[in-house]
Amino acid sequence: MHRSRVNSPAAQKPIRNLRWWIGGMLFLMAVINYIDRQTLSELAPIIKKEYGWNNKTFMLILISFRVAYTIFQSVNGRLLDRFGTRLGLSVSVAFYSVVQICMITVQSLAGFCGFRFLLGAGEAANNPGATKSVSEWFPAKERAWAVAGFDAGSSIGGALAPVIVLFFTDTVHNWRLAFLVTGALGFIWLVVWNWIYTAPERHPRISQKELELIQSGRGSSPENDNESPRMRWSELLRYRQTWGIIFGRFLIDPYWFFVGDWFPIYLSSKGYNLEQSLLGIIAPLVASDVGNFFGGGLSSYFIKRGWPIGKSRRTVLGIFGPSMLLLIPAAYLHSYAWELILFSYATFAYSACSTMFLSLPADVFHTRAVGSVAGMGGTSAGIGTLITTILIAVVTDYKTNTESLVASFKPIVIAASIMPCIATLIFLTLVRSDSRTASDPLLQEF
Repeated sequence: MHRSRVNSPAAQKPIRNLRWWIGGMLFLMAVINYIDRQTLSELAPIIKKEYGWNNKTFMLILISFRVAYTIFQSVNGRLLDRFGTRLGLSVSVAFYSVVQICMITVQSLAGFCGFRFLLGAGEAANNPGATKSVSEWFPAKERAWAVAGFDAGSSIGGALAPVIVLFFTDTVHNWRLAFLVTGALGFIWLVVWNWIYTAPERHPRISQKELELIQSGRGSSPENDNESPRMRWSELLRYRQTWGIIFGRFLIDPYWFFVGDWFPIYLSSKGYNLEQSLLGIIAPLVASDVGNFFGGGLSSYFIKRGWPIGKSRRTVLGIFGPSMLLLIPAAYLHSYAWELILFSYATFAYSACSTMFLSLPADVFHTRAVGSVAGMGGTSAGIGTLITTILIAVVTDYKTNTESLVASFKPIVIAASIMPCIATLIFLTLVRSDSRTASDPLLQEF
């Protein structure tokens, strides 16, 4: 018995709060993931100048990553459910770390596009793998905190990337070395990950008390995953809960990429001088991290007060999803301070909702299906992001020819505030327990 191994005389001394050490590793994985991802974007002005590329040419490199990231979230989610979290994330991080290091050899547009495609394919395992790990290691009342932790890693990684790049461009004067160093970070993470991670029931350093806490509040066990029948995508798509997660992510995730990719351009279009103030870029990132932990903490607080998991998640979404309508006035204002306040609040509210959506696969489905459902949600989010990226470019270019650039962003900002409300409505309607929940071994009470 795996549990007897923990209590045997030969067992090693337990690590206190081991599950939060696991959560810390997921956070660091997200940080490294985003550092690797953002390194090229931070180097963009230098690379474009060196190769003589314009924005349209450079966009081909960015789209190569997005396409792979969109497709392979579902593929990697499926593989994680098949081969397990430890092996799946180990292969993923090793793969994209090698790809990142190999970027130092690239000399052509085709090479950049090819390696960025491979990077996107590898990094696409991040969210499905982290969500599956949370489903294995955390009871329901702590799950949102754990999700908030690894989700916050994306903002931290995005903030660290320009610091690293600045060092290599201004001090070392060799931008290619930035790919070597950032890629090497993944191998350091791998050493610790393979030392510390395995399923709770098989872990030699977990205390009996913590194991019982995890098992009592987890809802499903990874212990027999390898012996359980594999779930096909076609089977999972028969559940309305799956479609709720897919459509919800499709509508809510594009907001984050709108802020990340277009917010500086939006502010610049209104005449604000971003070179004199970094606050316009930093404020939404800080608000995002606060929103992750506030949404996760509030949901966990409700659960500790005895609320069902589903009610606590729905309440957080019901509060913060509709409140993103407060962003609409930003489309008509001409105040730098109010622009930052409204966008920072909207990003705070988005992140509170995002933490709930990332928690849903682990809340609703048995752990053997969590990776697949999370992956399908990620692929849907990627498709939504690709579509909205194209639409933003088309709408702003079209309207700029007939109106001011300021006016061209008005419908974009309005849509960015309304789409999360629709996502919330879809969640409240589709992702909840139904008549077959009690008799279906794949579903958990929600």
